[in-house]
Amino acid sequence: MTTLVQMLLGLLAAAGFGALLALAWLYFHQERSLFEGEPLPAGHRFSMQGPDVEEVSVPVPGATLSALHLKLPQPKGLVFYLHGNAGNLERWFANVDFYREAGWDLFMVDYRGYGKSTSRIRSEAELRGDVRACWDFIAPRYASLPRVIAGRSLGTGLATGLAAVVQPALTILISPYRSMRAVVAGHFPYVPQRLLRYPLLSEADLPRIDGPVLLLHGTLDELIPHSHSEALLPKARRGRLELIDGAAHNDLQEHEPYLAALRSALDGV
Repeated sequence: MTTLVQMLLGLLAAAGFGALLALAWLYFHQERSLFEGEPLPAGHRFSMQGPDVEEVSVPVPGATLSALHLKLPQPKGLVFYLHGNAGNLERWFANVDFYREAGWDLFMVDYRGYGKSTSRIRSEAELRGDVRACWDFIAPRYASLPRVIAGRSLGTGLATGLAAVVQPALTILISPYRSMRAVVAGHFPYVPQRLLRYPLLSEADLPRIDGPVLLLHGTLDELIPHSHSEALLPKARRGRLELIDGAAHNDLQEHEPYLAALRSALDGV
């Protein structure tokens, strides 16, 4: 009996030690799960570059960020777009014709480790600092025109935080989340919240945005359920929610009601 108890205690101790190792790995390596950037060689030329799309390099502390800039002859204003957690600009800077037809310039940056951007993401503060540096780099050129901040998925938390500080003419949140903690809790309820080093508290930043906020969300989104947008809406001072029937997380841009809502919001600025 004593031997059996000792074995059980040993197994429990081993299991506990294994769990601690797993939690420690999660704490120190969670960037691998949150940020799925695909690097590109320094000499890569983006397929959408042309007469009105140029690549721009934005210097930030310890890194250089790669961005693409759609520049129209007489734009209505600027859309500053923060993309999702996977891929790079080759994937995300894809719907350029929509912005050409709408008459808006578009500026989109790759985060550290994405595309041709150098270094790697190491903290939420650094990530937010990079986003602010990119805004400060491009926004002054449009000081006399409306400036819109848009974010999609991961980028919505960054967009909300930036908009709360710089107060754009319009904020567009596409598939947003209450917080990254809430997203993780929905999928992995056993993970302790205090381990997450990227809380990205959109629900705390949203009430500080003075201007209009448009939330767009697919009804079939399983990664970030539309309940997140429904919970965020009451926190916005001037919020509007458009649920896109039949759209999931990755195909939202393929649905005409999404594009129509986006175009209407831009036309209303």
